[in-house]
Amino acid sequence: MHTAEETMIWIPPGEFAMGSEDFYPSEVPVRRVSVEGIWIDPHPVTNDQFKEFVAATGYQTVAEQPPPPELYPGATKEHLVPGALVFTMTQGPVDLRDYHNWWSWTPGARWQNPTGPESSLDSLGTHPVVQVSHRDAVAYCDWAGGSLPSEAEWEFASRGGLDAKRFSWGDDDQQKTEPVANTWQGRFPYENIEIDGYTTTSPVGSFPPNGYGLYDTTGNVWEWTNDWYTDRPERLLEASSCAPGEPHGARREDSFDQHQPDVPIPRKVVKGGSHLCTPQYCYRYRPAARQPQMIDTGMSHLGFRRILRAND
Repeated sequence: MHTAEETMIWIPPGEFAMGSEDFYPSEVPVRRVSVEGIWIDPHPVTNDQFKEFVAATGYQTVAEQPPPPELYPGATKEHLVPGALVFTMTQGPVDLRDYHNWWSWTPGARWQNPTGPESSLDSLGTHPVVQVSHRDAVAYCDWAGGSLPSEAEWEFASRGGLDAKRFSWGDDDQQKTEPVANTWQGRFPYENIEIDGYTTTSPVGSFPPNGYGLYDTTGNVWEWTNDWYTDRPERLLEASSCAPGEPHGARREDSFDQHQPDVPIPRKVVKGGSHLCTPQYCYRYRPAARQPQMIDTGMSHLGFRRILRAND
């Protein structure tokens, strides 16, 4: 187990402009939000850290258990087996409107085997743990002490003190020339020319920290927050009135995918973008960027970090 004094970074309380009006509709409106001071992990939880948690508790992740049939009406028997979603680079250009071209449900994919049963964690001990659901992330935080951040807490910390800037380092996007984060360079999803040195995840701390000393708040892996997802502006505006640690701007009943009414699985907000983000498809390696994620699903580019509040 880890304590704040040993491993975490103090982020003082403050107020900031949350959101953006320059990119995706789900980031609107920009609103002033106040946050209390928090301790936060300097980087996403690594495979070595998660391994310590599993060894101490015997915890079994969601991806290691068969999916409940009632949550997936119409799913075939071969899909109702333990597994998770894995990214696979395509052989050439594909329709970017259909993510099924590069994401696939992979039996046997789990945190120990992040891209399928033939993969392993060899040489990946200091990489972010992936293939963890929201429940798995919460379980780790309960064991280590602390919790997942709210979306506002995460975004405030990610900005590193640079209020209203597009990126955690400023307004200029230098990822195509002098990368300062692990994102996709090249033609997505079939060619990554690795200007940043990586095609998949990278060891935490491989790129410069932000102004608060936090690593990998941009790119590498998406990170779970504890807020229910909504893209309704009137709900997002309520964020500024929420108490510290309280989910911001959404209710569970608002967080289902209206385009998949037959899938009764709510979504939480994930932040930060990943090594798959690119201006061509997912221009979300920015503090304001946000995305919905089904709470039961692990993915090969999704991890988390924990925080500690004064009342934790």
